[in-house]
Amino acid sequence: MDVDTRLLRYFAAVAEEGSLTGAARRLFVSQPALTKQIRRLEDDLGVRLFARSRSGMALTEAGCELASRVPALLDGWDEAVRATGRAARVLRLGFLDAGALGAVPEVVAEFRRARPEWRVELRQFDWSDPSAGLARGEVDAAVVRLPFPGQESFAVRELFAEERGVLLPARHPLAIRETVDFRELWDEPFVAAGAGTGTWRDHWLGAEERDDEHPVRVGAVTSRPDEWLGAVAGGCVALAPASAARFHSRPDVVFRPVHGLSPSRVGLARPRRRRDEAVLDELLLAVSRRLGGGASEGSDVGVRPRTGGGVNARFPHRVHGCVGPGYPGWYGHRRSRR
Repeated sequence: MDVDTRLLRYFAAVAEEGSLTGAARRLFVSQPALTKQIRRLEDDLGVRLFARSRSGMALTEAGCELASRVPALLDGWDEAVRATGRAARVLRLGFLDAGALGAVPEVVAEFRRARPEWRVELRQFDWSDPSAGLARGEVDAAVVRLPFPGQESFAVRELFAEERGVLLPARHPLAIRETVDFRELWDEPFVAAGAGTGTWRDHWLGAEERDDEHPVRVGAVTSRPDEWLGAVAGGCVALAPASAARFHSRPDVVFRPVHGLSPSRVGLARPRRRRDEAVLDELLLAVSRRLGGGASEGSDVGVRPRTGGGVNARFPHRVHGCVGPGYPGWYGHRRSRR
């Protein structure tokens, strides 16, 4: 019997989350679509894997048996895919937007000159997957904007912070201002990412900076930059990183800085479970040095300003999601003993 590994990933997410809602959010899929795939897996195996109730999804005896074996199976498959990529000398780096990517293409060009036998693929993903392909195992690492759903499952290093502002229709009354206070935007219709993007969507709606009396008004839901800009031109507003003014422009949309917003944090993320991958380590070390400053040794990684290239930064001993005895650290080096 052949089973799609995607179905096993869906099963594992539901088993771990204990609900379709939580698993759908983590996988960036709709709940009806996830329900259909779980039923398909049950039909393929000829057994019930979950007992469904109002309180959630409980594993049956058969489901428990499968749940005990799936993580090792998926880990083995993921390692096989990575090993295949290494054998083919291919590294895949995901990203969402050019503003976060920064000087990465220059780093990749330098890497290719130093290692011409290796190919580096930059893969762009739309906003329906804020993990930029990591959650589905489609890339080896990714430049991401934080926070994103499932972030705790990955090793993440914050690289730099970028101020957030707002995209407005050119005819909007606030467009004549040099800066805007976030409170002045609370009653505006916002462009939002899909509900499945969870914390990422909330961040780009400014949910943490609002009070309870001013809930978000969603005027449009999009996952692509052209749709995003079109919705703004049509009368909505959208929070955006400052780099959006350079990379996403049209004559009927303007960007204005906003007071009262926390910055957007850009990070470099990779799977936590991995074997030694020296060449990938080398590439990510170069990316991190070019885009971000060094965190103080022995401290959690914090938000760092953008710095120039060639920063001789030492990597921290504690990375978000990677603290624990024996963990080899971000780039495969052993942690120092104190």
